[in-house]
Amino acid sequence: MELALRNAESSSVQVADLVFGADYKPGLVHQVVTAYMAGGRAGTKAQKNRSAVSGGGSKPYRQKGTGRARAGTSRSPLWRSGGVTFAAQPRNYQQKVNRKMYRGALRSIISELVRADRLQVVSEFAIEAPKTKAVRAKLAELGLERVLILVDEIDANLALGARNLPGVWVDTASGVDPVSLVAAEMLLITEAALRRLEERLS
Repeated sequence: MELALRNAESSSVQVADLVFGADYKPGLVHQVVTAYMAGGRAGTKAQKNRSAVSGGGSKPYRQKGTGRARAGTSRSPLWRSGGVTFAAQPRNYQQKVNRKMYRGALRSIISELVRADRLQVVSEFAIEAPKTKAVRAKLAELGLERVLILVDEIDANLALGARNLPGVWVDTASGVDPVSLVAAEMLLITEAALRRLEERLS
């Protein structure tokens, strides 16, 4: 299939149908996006249960004759300074997603962006100085505001110039993740990054 190429002499660029013309699979996309976000969770939340709280080793008072309810430890969750009932423990939230599923989800998302006319290809996207207004002006020429820019390699000027623009992100074709692609209102990709992405997902 062919994609329109902006700000260049040639009007289109040839791409593989396998990557940019794949069927949309919402179940697979949901699974991969959920797994990616779950993998970013720290999972370091921790509380102390009755066995982890210090003290409480001896029975606080005798079993019978006090008129109070029987108690074996002063660190029961019912007591002040006691442990926590069903205390949270550190855990790993990672979910298993193999490489084939991951690549399939990326192909599905990108193909849907193409069908929705939310992907634009340019020959190159670079600025001479790390200036925010330079990036804003370049995006204005393309009629874009909120956009994910994919390049082959991160350029310092572009990264510094775009970081203060709300809704504008810069990433590489080899490192872009499914969450960023799903969240992108528009995807602007350079021709070199397009080839790198095609190679990665083929």
